[in-house]
Amino acid sequence: MFAFYLTIFALAIFLGFEIITKVPPTLHTPLMSGANAISGITIVGALIVAGLNPVGEGSTLPGAIGCLAVIFAMINVVGGFAVTHRMLEMFQKKRKGN
Repeated sequence: MFAFYLTIFALAIFLGFEIITKVPPTLHTPLMSGANAISGITIVGALIVAGLNPVGEGSTLPGAIGCLAVIFAMINVVGGFAVTHRMLEMFQKKRKGN
């Protein structure tokens, strides 16, 4: 079963790389905004998983994985907003005197 999941993960990496490299530069900002929205949904799901406490089990693995997911999703959201902000600044007119 692990090999199946690993194969799906590897195919998702290759597919994602191919899709992202084919996006024209004019669509990067809307694509980044959509990715930020999806990462926001990921954060909600990760918070739910991080808060799970299996009854009768001493395993903290789901909580640890949930915490890692929250951290990685937050890095993705903050980085996405930084890149989007920087790209939108490129389209603003420069002020005189700056």
